[in-house]
Amino acid sequence: MAIAQLHNNIMTTKSTITIPTKTGLDLKRIFNFSAGPATLPEEVIKQTQQDLWNIAGSGIGICEHSHRGKVFDKVLAEAEADCRNIANISDDYSVLFLQGGASMQFAMIPMNFLSSGQTVDFLHTGEWTKKAIAEAKLFGNVNLAFDGTDSKFDHVPSASEINPSDNPTYTHYCSNNTIYGTQFPEVPSTNSPLICDASSDIYSRPINVSKHAIIFAGAQKNLGPSGCTLIIIRNDFMQSSSAKVPSILDYKKHADKGSRLNTPPTFAIYMIGQVFKWVLNQGGLTAIASNNQEKAAIIYDTIESSGGFYEAVAQPESRSLMNITYRTPNDELDKKFIAEALDNDMSGLKGHRSVGGLRASIYNAFPINGCVTLAQFMKDFAASNG
Repeated sequence: MAIAQLHNNIMTTKSTITIPTKTGLDLKRIFNFSAGPATLPEEVIKQTQQDLWNIAGSGIGICEHSHRGKVFDKVLAEAEADCRNIANISDDYSVLFLQGGASMQFAMIPMNFLSSGQTVDFLHTGEWTKKAIAEAKLFGNVNLAFDGTDSKFDHVPSASEINPSDNPTYTHYCSNNTIYGTQFPEVPSTNSPLICDASSDIYSRPINVSKHAIIFAGAQKNLGPSGCTLIIIRNDFMQSSSAKVPSILDYKKHADKGSRLNTPPTFAIYMIGQVFKWVLNQGGLTAIASNNQEKAAIIYDTIESSGGFYEAVAQPESRSLMNITYRTPNDELDKKFIAEALDNDMSGLKGHRSVGGLRASIYNAFPINGCVTLAQFMKDFAASNG
């Protein structure tokens, strides 16, 4: 075929490519109670659909842009600025968007800040601190300043239950436990640098960043899709690391390169940035917290008014606003509940495999009408099976 003819054919083909007029938004969506990856704001999904095709009038979709180009420069800069704005994060802290999930942080933190002969305190409240403890033991000593094992992790510690070691290098806690449905109502007091795994309740309520040396969170529950971890790290603490670690595991090197030491998860960062804008549009963390309290109360009130048919897993003073864990009178009814809920357009209500039962995860973007729908289903199910 002549080159001129081939060129004409290509140009003709390109001119017929258009965004489909029928999209997945025409299809039915059901209520997603999954613990993560979890519900995203619909406004963010719709904006993302457009920006996957052509972001900022560039003619190129967000997934195709260079991580060092001007379009992504703006995406990253806005994401960091909005992140700081939401929680009033000062310049004393660096904001990083890294890969590896929270599990990478379980190893990366002690690798940077814990040495042989030093001790780290843990407030052990479930599976996620268990995993972090195992990683920390590779680098130094671990003291369980609180151990919830005997109580089956049904609560977070009160101040009187915390027994710190004499000179811990830092104290690690998980602010919200997805599996057991517990949440710290306030930041625990400590005399050592405080590190928080906030993966499942980040930006669900006002947060005092200044009380922490590090706050980290996997994105896939409250911030965006999986594939990115937000790290908020105090600069003086970051500089205190004298450990020799691989460059890719060195916070200082990541901070020096503005989260672009290597190719970052560009799409995940873009979506996190969109979620930050959504949070601000909702009125910020005070408004988000009020909405979350209202949502959770709808379901907890249904549990408490069920005459004992439903039993909450967590003690009242420790109950999570993000993950509501409960049970029916027996395992067979739990299974029946899950199956019938799915038939009624409610997915993801099965409890974690390690504890069983039921779990409703209602992160920031989960709609209040989904909580109302679940509560009514719970009442109907109890009336039919009680």
